[in-house]
Amino acid sequence: MSLPKAELHLHIEGTLEPELAFELAARNGVSLPYADTDALREAYRFADLQSFLNLYYELMAVLRTERDFEDLANAYLARAAAQGVRHAEIFFDPQAHLARGVGMGTVVEGLWRALGNSEAAHGVSTQLIMCFLRDESAESALETLEAAKPYLDRIAGVGLDSAEVGHPPVKFREVYDSAAALGLRRVAHAGEEGPPEYITEALDVLGVERIDHGLRCMEDPALVERLVRDRVPLTLCPLSNVRLRTVDVLGDHPLPAMLEAGLMCTVNSDDPAYFGGYAGDNFDAVHQALGLGEDRLRELARNSFLASFLDHDEERRTRYLAEVEAYAFP
Repeated sequence: MSLPKAELHLHIEGTLEPELAFELAARNGVSLPYADTDALREAYRFADLQSFLNLYYELMAVLRTERDFEDLANAYLARAAAQGVRHAEIFFDPQAHLARGVGMGTVVEGLWRALGNSEAAHGVSTQLIMCFLRDESAESALETLEAAKPYLDRIAGVGLDSAEVGHPPVKFREVYDSAAALGLRRVAHAGEEGPPEYITEALDVLGVERIDHGLRCMEDPALVERLVRDRVPLTLCPLSNVRLRTVDVLGDHPLPAMLEAGLMCTVNSDDPAYFGGYAGDNFDAVHQALGLGEDRLRELARNSFLASFLDHDEERRTRYLAEVEAYAFP
């Protein structure tokens, strides 16, 4: 679906399609334990979040140089633009690369080769959000923030991702306080596999402005009321939720109930190479499986721009919102 939209929950490493993975492996002399792209796609059958993360980190081995990160980002931007994405706020996981000996500069400069030229090349405005891996130590997160300081002119905010259960937001209080002092925007994954309390903690302890996922808020009526009252955006990823068994089938997804409750939901692709679809594919899927009509789809697209970090450019945001209203559904 090419309805104009912003993508606010997208891990750039999760856009590594099998074809590009093999291309980069050949370029960098990396051996992958899969016979071909079909065999690799067969591995994309996940029992849960951890089984996905195991493959996700394994395939990162092919990303070595600035050119690799540039090619990865350009491939995503081309696909996203074709599906109506007009603005993308893109997550990256520096700790996973630093642990392999790939420097912060290689990652950021490589991504920025694509992002800095994205409007001209793809018609997509972009921002970059650096995520901390919650299953790594708080000290590692602080070291990562320190390593990022020379590149903060290119990093708009910080996020929190990877294995959620057992790693509550409070663990990262200090690094989020430091990020706030540096003027960085703050988001965090919460309430995907973790309990609703993690959502509350992310808001109260980390001071986040958006909740990534947030599905399990529906278990806590008082939390839902708060999220509605404060207009806290939730960056939902429907196809991801099915692939990672958070919901059994898309028809069971709570998105319609969340919208009916007045929550400010957005629809995003998360890790589209692994989960079967980019932003437009997710819109198509919820339209078909959940029966969302044009008004609800337009609401989701409108929410994506309102929830974006385009505060510095209200003229651009207004222009994107006008594109949503002018869109003619096929």
